[in-house]
Amino acid sequence: MRIDKNSRGTLALVFGFSALVSAALIIFVKIPWIVYPVVALMLWFCIWQLAFFRIPERERKGSDTIVTSVADGRVVIIEKTYEKEYLKQECIQLSVYMNFFDVHANFWPVDGSIDYYKYYPGEHFFASKPKASEENEHSCVGIVTPSGQKVFFKQIAGGFARRIVCYGKSHTDARSGEQCGIIKFGSRIDMFLPLDADIKVQVGDYVRACETVLAELSE
Repeated sequence: MRIDKNSRGTLALVFGFSALVSAALIIFVKIPWIVYPVVALMLWFCIWQLAFFRIPERERKGSDTIVTSVADGRVVIIEKTYEKEYLKQECIQLSVYMNFFDVHANFWPVDGSIDYYKYYPGEHFFASKPKASEENEHSCVGIVTPSGQKVFFKQIAGGFARRIVCYGKSHTDARSGEQCGIIKFGSRIDMFLPLDADIKVQVGDYVRACETVLAELSE
C-alpha cells in the first residue's frame, strides 16, 4: 500500500498517540469494559487513517482529450458559469464533493502542460456551500492540452480540512492518472471545462479518480 508522502508525518502522530493512549489504559486503568472498547476504537481510527491517506492503484483512462475525475466523490454541480480567474470566459463547472470516507488523494485530470498555479489561504466553511469556492482555502491549477484546450480546477478545503497539498508547478507537465496532490479531511473539487466539452456524467453520480470519464474535449 502506497501512502501520500505528505501524510506520513500525520500518520506517525496518529499511530504514536493511539499507542500511548492504549498502553496507558492497559497499564494503569486495567478495567476491561473501559480498556477494550477504547483500544478497539484507536485501532479502527488507525486503519481508517491508512485508508484515507493511501494512494490507490487505478487504471488510467484519461488522455489529452479525455478528462477524468480529479478525486473520488459525488458530482454535486454541473452548470454553466463564468470563470474569471484563468479561463476568463463562460464554461461548464463540474464539482465533486468528497466525504470523510473517500480517498482524498487527487490526480491530474488530463494530459497537458501546467499553465497556471496559485494557492489561496482562506476560511473553512463546509465545502458544500457555494461561497466555499471563493472564500475557503484553495489552490487553483490551469492545464493546457497539446491541442490548446484549457482545463481549470480548484482543490477546495472543507469545514474540517486544514491542509491542501498540490504537487503541480507552473510550466511543468501534467499526465492524467498521476497524483497531483491531496486534501486532508473533507473537501471539494471544482472543475471548469470548455462549453463544447461533451459531459459524460450527471449530478448525483459517484465518480472515481483516474477511472471515471467526466468529459471529452473537442480536438
